[in-house]
Amino acid sequence: MRLGWRSYPLRLREPLRISRSTMSGRDAVQVDLSHDGVTGHGEVVTSAYYGLDRAAILDLLADLDQRVSGYDEPETLLAELPALAAELPAGVLAALDAAVHDLLGRRAGMPVYQWLGRPTLAPASTAHTIGLVRPQHAAATARALARRGFQLVKVKCGDAADPDRIAAVRAAMPQARLVLDPNGAWTPEQTVRLLDTLRPHRIDAVEQPIAPGTPRLLAWISARTDVPVIADEDAATVVHLDALAGAVAGINVKIARCGGIHAAARIAATARGYGMDLMLGCLVASSLGIAPAVHLTGDARWIDLDGHLLLTDDPWTGIGGQDGVLRLTDEPGLGVRAAR
Repeated sequence: MRLGWRSYPLRLREPLRISRSTMSGRDAVQVDLSHDGVTGHGEVVTSAYYGLDRAAILDLLADLDQRVSGYDEPETLLAELPALAAELPAGVLAALDAAVHDLLGRRAGMPVYQWLGRPTLAPASTAHTIGLVRPQHAAATARALARRGFQLVKVKCGDAADPDRIAAVRAAMPQARLVLDPNGAWTPEQTVRLLDTLRPHRIDAVEQPIAPGTPRLLAWISARTDVPVIADEDAATVVHLDALAGAVAGINVKIARCGGIHAAARIAATARGYGMDLMLGCLVASSLGIAPAVHLTGDARWIDLDGHLLLTDDPWTGIGGQDGVLRLTDEPGLGVRAAR
């Protein structure tokens, strides 16, 4: 097998401000895995939050090149990927995992979800994120999303304008489901107070309202509100779920954070065993980077796979979402192709 890669910039339509940072773009690295004339693709993106820059990604891929060439079959590489989890950042591991799955699906002539033995995948409504912007701007964005067909919106929170921003979005989208995401900026008491104040706006869920590291405080919040609480940073891997059982209604699984499709499916299955629902989340990425999670949407109550929709120019296409609905075709593999 041969490993190849190339990097390219991703730029956002407008800067995305959240409670801890503002981002206008990031770099992506396409990972190509070839075997017997078939090539699969994956993508890893840079992330200041996860301490992963372009130079580090390229160095890691260069180190992996010779190791990958020693595998005779992609199935063998796939089976041994979990052993690399201690050596590789989750984003790089997830990109390699995606490339293997894409290659295997292409070789078998079927979409990845079918290769995984899953039933036919229905179109799935995804959220679209509205950043930490002025209420008037949030309302204008919400009206535009409503015209495009979106029925689920994630509203970023974490400043004094939160109540007004949420009210403006609700007025612009009376029937939409609203998920709030303070990215850990609220206190437990503030969370309960705000959710009570926002009751008339019919909040569908709140994601990681407080800083990660204290699941017992998430449980404290859950006991005092009827709004479902979703753990995000507190649910990074399967080992975190035991502490979250009974504390939250759901967890946010991000393939780029947990290390790949199988890792995400394992987390989802474990969460269901604990009675928790699943949110599928993402980083800002191209359609190639988002596609692996789309093949798992049948498991999710909340789908937040809009990273590609925030870009000025997506170098890949194939998963839809521009009208608020993700749709996979019957194309083999991940179902994406280069846009140009």
